[in-house]
Amino acid sequence: MARISLHPRRSLFLRAVDWYSRRTYGKVLDPARALGHHTGVLRANLRFELAAGRWKKLDADLKALAVMTSAASIGCSWCMDFGHWENRRRGMDARNIREVPRWRESDAYTPLERDVMGFAEAMTANPPEIDDDLAARLLAALGEAAFVELTAMVAVENLRSRMNTALGLTSQGFKEHCEIPARGTAGAVSAGGTGAG
Repeated sequence: MARISLHPRRSLFLRAVDWYSRRTYGKVLDPARALGHHTGVLRANLRFELAAGRWKKLDADLKALAVMTSAASIGCSWCMDFGHWENRRRGMDARNIREVPRWRESDAYTPLERDVMGFAEAMTANPPEIDDDLAARLLAALGEAAFVELTAMVAVENLRSRMNTALGLTSQGFKEHCEIPARGTAGAVSAGGTGAG
């Protein structure tokens, strides 16, 4: 249960955030509601998220795996729920998303994906435990710009996950609107939309 009210005092700005969130995601995101108690923090967060969304040097699937590995390491159920929905919506393989919490035992990932996930996990440790050989392999495989973006995205997810976890935010039900039921199951698509989420 959230440690802070998810019903901040209404303002024109918060109504605009709610409208955009409903239009884009189908519901108002709990982190936006929580941060709505301090509009300066919410505005800064939104500006930063918009800017980070324009970073395109790192492959989108590698970025998603890094972000979700960090969220799983921290234990942010809100981030894992939203990340599952967001990445299925853009077409990422469901198995690669689903197996993130047990990535070390899974055979779903390539050596490069494993290095990305290992880096994200090591960077999320407290204190960070970055191995020089792992960093060198990633730098050689990705190039400098993508390596910097990978590092930044892991740091960004640490901010998101740690803040959401500290605020007591939990799964908001995004994943349930993403899975496609098995053939022959009543209701070919979940209530949330096309099943492409």
